[in-house]
Amino acid sequence: MDYLAVKTLHVSCVVISISLFGLCGLLQLQSKPWRQWWLLRVAPHIIDTVLLGAALWLVWRSGQYPFVQGWLTAKVLALLLYIGLGMRALGRNTPPAQRPSYFAAALLSVSYIVGVALTRSPSWGLF
Repeated sequence: MDYLAVKTLHVSCVVISISLFGLCGLLQLQSKPWRQWWLLRVAPHIIDTVLLGAALWLVWRSGQYPFVQGWLTAKVLALLLYIGLGMRALGRNTPPAQRPSYFAAALLSVSYIVGVALTRSPSWGLF
């Protein structure tokens, strides 16, 4: 498979995944029953699986690995934080008063991930 095609697939999945998270988060904050819609329940899992598969293929093909490359390590650690915050933001058991904070923190963490990806620097090239 062509590297550029997989990278384009990866970036496309990133945009779709973040957009779906943002949509679900906004609907959650408005107390809308977004879980009733099959597409919003299932599509994120499919997109994120393709995203992860493309990421693993890119890591293997490029020979750049987390815990070897600092910027990839930062992305993986921030991804774990994003997943945890996102789960709390969209969680059924999260008190409604706490959801906006978790949602904002998840968006900040995913913004950091995108910044690291674009600059290939854990500090976004600022240091």
